[in-house]
Amino acid sequence: MNTTNKKITITQVRSGIGQMKRQKRTLKALGISKRGRSVLHNDTPGVRGMVESIKHLVAVSEVRGE
Repeated sequence: MNTTNKKITITQVRSGIGQMKRQKRTLKALGISKRGRSVLHNDTPGVRGMVESIKHLVAVSEVRGE
């Protein structure tokens, strides 16, 4: 299955303040800087793993129709 064409939108819904340093670095690595901001990434196992580690801070939705 080719997952490189699939995209996901990651939106930060909770602040990183008070979170562990590792979770803050994960947010930064994904390119999310402030609450309410969204980024678009390819749906890869690496990105999904990063999202899993901060799932309490973000909302994920799949992009359709590309």
